[in-house]
Amino acid sequence: MPHTNAFLDIVNDAKTRIQETNVAQTQAWIDQGETFRLVDTREDREWIQGHLPNAIHLSKGVIERDVLSAIPNKNDKIVLYCGGGYRSALAADNLQKMGYTNVWSMDGGVRGWVEANLPMVTDA
Repeated sequence: MPHTNAFLDIVNDAKTRIQETNVAQTQAWIDQGETFRLVDTREDREWIQGHLPNAIHLSKGVIERDVLSAIPNKNDKIVLYCGGGYRSALAADNLQKMGYTNVWSMDGGVRGWVEANLPMVTDA
């Protein structure tokens, strides 16, 4: 489904305030053994169909409500992802507003991950 201009406007606005990474850099951090929290911000049905290994699920609809119990240290490095990098950018912006200091949005999201032939996990 194509994104509306209004949606893209708020995503692009959020992207002016956040840090972005990409699939290759995220995989490099994993390969290097870097410590960070990997968070899937997609909907429940998307998570069940497949997600990145070692990710936790905090969908865009609940992340602001639930993040503090899942990630209490606001200085932890957090990499958020979604389908393509839009919802994760919005979530990253909100987490920064909540005081999280090392938040990244993974541009390309699951689509980019799959295109790079990287491993996925399913709960089915």
